[in-house]
Amino acid sequence: MARKSKPEPVAAQQKPPAGELYLDHLAHFVPDLDAAARLLEKLGLSSTPVSHHQIAGKPAGTSNRCVMLEQGYLEVLCPKLDTPHAQRVRNLMARYDGVHLACFGTPDAAFEHQRLAAHGFDPEPVVNLERRIDTGEQLRFNVVYVPPEKMPEGRVQYCEHLTPEHLWKPQYVNPLQLEEIYVVAHNPVQTAARWAEFSGLLPRPEDGMVALETARGKILVGTRAVLSAFLGDVPPAPGIAGYRLACGSAGHMAERCAMAGAKVKEDGRLYRVALPAALGGSWLLA
Repeated sequence: MARKSKPEPVAAQQKPPAGELYLDHLAHFVPDLDAAARLLEKLGLSSTPVSHHQIAGKPAGTSNRCVMLEQGYLEVLCPKLDTPHAQRVRNLMARYDGVHLACFGTPDAAFEHQRLAAHGFDPEPVVNLERRIDTGEQLRFNVVYVPPEKMPEGRVQYCEHLTPEHLWKPQYVNPLQLEEIYVVAHNPVQTAARWAEFSGLLPRPEDGMVALETARGKILVGTRAVLSAFLGDVPPAPGIAGYRLACGSAGHMAERCAMAGAKVKEDGRLYRVALPAALGGSWLLA
């Protein structure tokens, strides 16, 4: 009898193969990291301990906790110091509560930087972002940022994971998958065309919106009216309204959300969740 191979560790599944992109993570920008962590606990989600970002060995001015998923992760990020990096976060937070960052996972940040420069996105030099976790291990990423006016929906960026084994530790992984992100636009066709140029993905129509599909995860761009029809209240354009999570039991997860103070509405096999202000934004559970 042939021996069954062991399943690949979750951490090993997070870096896309050459030539592909993943929907890597999203971030809620919050004023109070402790309040956000308490809400995550009520929602039944495990989150990583607090860690502090560094750039070139110096404080970046932001701290975070992460909800690690079987596919991708959710970041909860808080500005702590008076630095340019933290001020950009504050500027976005002033617009609305919720999600302000969407990140594509890439196997080659230097290539993405070169391509973005060729397409007029004026990317900043590749940032070697680091943060030390509670075990003393150093997380390392190569990150590509562009000026805010180039992608006004939020901080839209690329990340190349250099140490995924330190981030997706088994004790912190939640049985959920990040599947879709919802972008609010005045003109979805024009906005999706810009996102397509940013990502190198081909846009296509889907349910009154425009879809951009990565090798793992999808971006859907729609008007506020269209997105409100199935998400509920969404922020004004340009912005990021929320995202879709796949889970083993959407009904059970929705019950936990309601008990934690979130507004929950059932729509067929889907549940839409308006998260409390400690996190902000909307979930679609399936």
